Amino acid sequence: MLNRSILRFLLGLLLAGAGAACGSTGGDFPAPPAMLAERYHDGIDPADYWVSEKLDGVRAHWNGSRLRLRSGQPVAAPGWFVAALPAVVLDGELWMGRRSFDRLSGLIRRNAPDDPGWREVRYMVFELPGAEGDFSTRVQQLRELAERAAVPWLQAVPQTRVADRRALQRRFEEVVRGGGEGLMLHRASARWIPGRSSALLKLTPWHDAEARVLAHLPGKGRLHGMTGSLLVETPDGRRFRLGSGLSDALRRSPPPPGTLVTYRYRELTPAGLPRFPRYLRMRDLP
Repeated sequence: MLNRSILRFLLGLLLAGAGAACGSTGGDFPAPPAMLAERYHDGIDPADYWVSEKLDGVRAHWNGSRLRLRSGQPVAAPGWFVAALPAVVLDGELWMGRRSFDRLSGLIRRNAPDDPGWREVRYMVFELPGAEGDFSTRVQQLRELAERAAVPWLQAVPQTRVADRRALQRRFEEVVRGGGEGLMLHRASARWIPGRSSALLKLTPWHDAEARVLAHLPGKGRLHGMTGSLLVETPDGRRFRLGSGLSDALRRSPPPPGTLVTYRYRELTPAGLPRFPRYLRMRDLP
C-alpha cells in the first residue's frame, strides 16, 4: 500500500496537471512536495554525500508543464524559458548568481515575463521528485536532461564528492569567501522522500530561520520617521525585534504585517531567542 506522503505527491501532480490543462493560474493548488534539509554536524562522514553550493535563489518546482514557487503559486516566466524545460518533474532554484536574491525576487514579484531580466535567470535543478533510484542515479539523470535541453538557462547544479571532513571544510571556506551561502550535502544512497530528511543537509556559517512580521516599531535619531525595527514572531510563538540588516529603503517601506521574513543569527540565548539576529529577506512571493 502506498504511504500517505507518496499519495500526497501523486495528488499534487494530478492537480498541477489539471491546472495546466484548464489554464488556471490561481493559488488554489497545494504547495508542491519537497525534500527539506537538516543541518550538518561534525559527527557526519561527508564521504557518503554529494556536495554542492547552497544557492541563494528562489526555489521553484516544475511539474512537467508549469513552474511554481514552493508555496504553490505560479511563476510568470517567459514562454521561451519554460518551453525548453523537459516534460518531467524537477526541483531547483531560479538563480541570477551570488548575492542577487533581491534582484531576482523583484523580477518574480513583477509578474512580467517580457522583462529582459529573465535572460539572466537560470533554473538550477538539483532533484527529480518521485524518481526511482538513489541520488547518485538522479544526479546523472539531471546532467543528461540539462545536456539534452542545450539551453543556458537550464543547468544541473554541479555535484562533487569529498574524501573527508577536512576536504569538506576547504570547499566550504572557498564558497563562503567567494560570496556563496554555504554547502548542501545529499546522501548518495538516498531515495527521494518528501519532507525534512537527514539525507539532505545544509552547512552554513550561520543559522537561519523564518518569522512573521507583527508590527513596525518607530526609529529614533537618524531613523526618525522610518521603521527602526520589525516586531516578529517565530512559528513557536517567540517574539523579538529585528532591525539589523534593514536598508533605509526597507525602513521607509518595510515588509507589511503578516509577511514571512528570513533572518540569520549566531546562536540561541538561554531564553530561546536568537542572538544577533539580522534581517535577510522577505520569503513571501506572489
